[in-house]
Amino acid sequence: MTLQNLYESYIGSSPKDIVELPASGSNRRYFRLTGKQSIIGAIGNCKQENEAFIYMAKHFKSKGLPTPELFAVSDDKMSYLQQDLGDLSLFAAIEKGRLTRSFGNDEKELLTKVIRLLPDIQFKGAEGFDYSKCYPAPEFDMRSIMWDLNYFKYCFLKATGLEFQEDLLEDDFQAMAKTLLQVDSETFMYRDFQSRNVMIHNGEPWFIDFQGGRKGPYYYDLASFLWQAKANFPDSLRYELIEQYIDALKKYKVVDTATFYTQLRHFVLFRTLQVLGAYGFRGYFEKKPHFMQSVPFAIANLRQLISTPFAEYPYLSELLAKLVDMKQFSDEMQRHALKLKVFSFAYKKGIPNDTSGNGGGFVFDCRAINNPGKYERYKPFTGLDAQVIKYLEDDGGILKFLDHVYELVDTSVSCYIERRFTSLMVSFGCTGGQHRSVYCAQHLAEHVSKKFGIQVELVHREQDIEQTFPAR
Repeated sequence: MTLQNLYESYIGSSPKDIVELPASGSNRRYFRLTGKQSIIGAIGNCKQENEAFIYMAKHFKSKGLPTPELFAVSDDKMSYLQQDLGDLSLFAAIEKGRLTRSFGNDEKELLTKVIRLLPDIQFKGAEGFDYSKCYPAPEFDMRSIMWDLNYFKYCFLKATGLEFQEDLLEDDFQAMAKTLLQVDSETFMYRDFQSRNVMIHNGEPWFIDFQGGRKGPYYYDLASFLWQAKANFPDSLRYELIEQYIDALKKYKVVDTATFYTQLRHFVLFRTLQVLGAYGFRGYFEKKPHFMQSVPFAIANLRQLISTPFAEYPYLSELLAKLVDMKQFSDEMQRHALKLKVFSFAYKKGIPNDTSGNGGGFVFDCRAINNPGKYERYKPFTGLDAQVIKYLEDDGGILKFLDHVYELVDTSVSCYIERRFTSLMVSFGCTGGQHRSVYCAQHLAEHVSKKFGIQVELVHREQDIEQTFPAR
């Protein structure tokens, strides 16, 4: 076996064990060879790609960058040995945050280290780099952009069955390519910079699988990393990391922040389309189900991105709006959308049960507010009637009360949406569940529906009244 022979030649003794590592998205095969030294062996089926990796690994190591050391290469360049960085990828290291969308301090610290190292790879890595060694293309150019956009068109868009006008789509593709090529590109573009291609070794980040890199704009790698579908970063964390990247970038160039964000947005859109093309090819055509599992995450990123349309690409924006609203994607989105349940109730009949199974939620006691129910003239009415509403609002106490409620609930709704939680419950209780609690529940439901556009289910339990505010 070639890897065994390479190991024997490099170490001077045979490996005790050779174990194949789990397959990744590529067609390369990786093995761990153990004995006097633990080493990773790779077997690739494309000589040019292997040669690109071999050149880049040596170049980056000469620049002092945290990439694996190359130990030995077979004569035919089809296999090689490299430094064993362990089994912990960044993707695995931030698993808790990815699953909950609540990233702890340790996870944020790792992510910050990674993002601050990225400019070093891009700028220091570009020093003296021979781009003719890159495969399959030496630079990010019109041809490579159109390859990726057509990858999206033929491997994903057509596979969904959505009808479109190809000439209008091509016009917008051409416009996007021109926009992307207007920016500075005198740097190394990693191309597949994502958390699975970062290993955590002795607590520090190391970078792998850069063989697809080429000369290109640095925005692409930032978009690739922060909008990686399954990384599941909330917007607040994304923008914290962008600020860290910009700060580290200033070591190499002057940065105009407003221009930076404007240009980055175009690369986020391009990268998202490219990724969907890859998922479509791997999932629809190669029948690899784990790639299809990433599609809803990428669609969610796309849906959020085009909520502000791209004026530069009018037909594409219109088409993507139809795409994300297709039943197979909108149904999936609805399953993961936040729904708010709001109740009014009487304390003497007990606090409403949370049927979602999550427990918790807010319960607000309205009994400190002046009670219109103590007056005979208000007893036939509820908190939905004009007479009671006027009494409560003239008194003013309920307005101050709701101001505080809105602040608390708005904060939770924002966080729940960002973390993709699906259920929140808010209940208002008073003595009879007729006046004060009904007024508060009704106004909160209307407030949240108007502000956030999520589905709100309102139940005035003691009045036997239900109302649904649909998601917008």
